[in-house]
Amino acid sequence: MPTGHVFIATSLDGFIARPDGSLDWLLSRDAPGEDHGYTAFIADIDGLVMGRGTYEAVAGFDPWPYDKPVLVLSRTLAATPVPAHLAGRVRFADLTPAAAMAQLHTEGMTRVCVDGGQVVQAFLTDNLIADMVITQVPVLIGAGRPLFGKIASDIGLTHLKTVAFPSGLVQSHYRVGA
Repeated sequence: MPTGHVFIATSLDGFIARPDGSLDWLLSRDAPGEDHGYTAFIADIDGLVMGRGTYEAVAGFDPWPYDKPVLVLSRTLAATPVPAHLAGRVRFADLTPAAAMAQLHTEGMTRVCVDGGQVVQAFLTDNLIADMVITQVPVLIGAGRPLFGKIASDIGLTHLKTVAFPSGLVQSHYRVGA
């Protein structure tokens, strides 16, 4: 079974997007010359799984930001065609986290990036996340889509390291499981 890995940014108050899905607060904090480890992270990933909200937030980016296959988990989008400009790069499916990972396993994937609040929460609940890199951006946006929500029981994390960047971003690495 592939392992799930999270590389995501949050506002200091824990949101990954505004209530409408906008990422303007994040995109305006671009730090030229600071890669924050994303290039090395994504180079070691076989594909991505994201939710509809994340897909909708990045669908209009030009160019498309991913050179790896993207599986979008969405009941709503599963019955719709992928836009022509993303054909062969993106697919939609209505799958559980375990079924998605099983499908990706049959395709030879071993390391999968999991992105989007609800999808990360579901994969964590199903014990399908191996580690997380969470970058806090020094901004308070007051409301939005949270990275974490209610959980049935505690999920232990082991802190691996924290790095502070000159731009003010603070990035923490965790292994899931105590």
